[in-house]
Amino acid sequence: MDLKKLNYFCALARIGNFTHTATHLGIAQPALSMAIKKLEEEVGLKLVNRAERKMTLTSDGEVLLRHAQHILESVNQAEREIQELKGIETGTIQFGASSMLSSYYLPTVLANFKKRYPKVRINLIEAGTASLQQMLLEGELDLAMIRSDRTHEQIRCVKLFEEEVVACVPKNHPFSQKNSLTIAEFCQEPLVLFREGYFLREAVSRYSKQQHVELDIRFETNLVNLLKALVVNEVGISTVLSGIIAEEDQLTTVPFNPSIPLYIGLGWKRNHYLSNASRAFVSFMQEHVPERFN
Repeated sequence: MDLKKLNYFCALARIGNFTHTATHLGIAQPALSMAIKKLEEEVGLKLVNRAERKMTLTSDGEVLLRHAQHILESVNQAEREIQELKGIETGTIQFGASSMLSSYYLPTVLANFKKRYPKVRINLIEAGTASLQQMLLEGELDLAMIRSDRTHEQIRCVKLFEEEVVACVPKNHPFSQKNSLTIAEFCQEPLVLFREGYFLREAVSRYSKQQHVELDIRFETNLVNLLKALVVNEVGISTVLSGIIAEEDQLTTVPFNPSIPLYIGLGWKRNHYLSNASRAFVSFMQEHVPERFN
């Protein structure tokens, strides 16, 4: 059975959409469709329901998925252990983080790590915290920055830092004069938000569902600079981490009352082989990331 086809199949099962999966894999959609079709022909079973708006697996596809995940994880672990024999200087780390964390909190730390271990390769995968946790469980990532207060029983996590989710508004917005803001007040405004699955969206979505409030969402984006530009141009207000707004951004942050703390840690799957390079990265992050907040 072709490992590449199994990898495509697992990615499609996780993402649930041919177009988005092809983009994630960096291939054309027809190539993905053909690979899945050939896999079905190879096993002699229908694996995917294509007629529905959101792709789903058949019962046979669910069975293959379980085995495919185990096969790919075993292959990945074998490759990592073989790399380990070459020593820490030639290791590769599959590392996941959200776009906001990787853009504003990690550049200096990652640069310093590369100076200490110049031959260690870090493949950075950007996604929401919910997706990153799932990718850890499926063995697609060695390490990921996830919420340290909401980990899975199969994930080990070390706390790195605590931040606060705050409202982000233009300097001329009425909220800019307030000392704090309730989530109810925030949800009554036009909004520019991160997509579902990101921690910056979580509190807003939870309040909306619990209180049956319909949100006026004017724009959704995972691009931090675009989000800030939209807020500056008064398309809507948003949520950000308190540490990413600079004076030149022409924006003001207002804390929520009650506050919305965010605990960020570095996580990995408990039974996942953690190479010397990955262990060195964990130690380095524990030592240097908290310095960002001192």
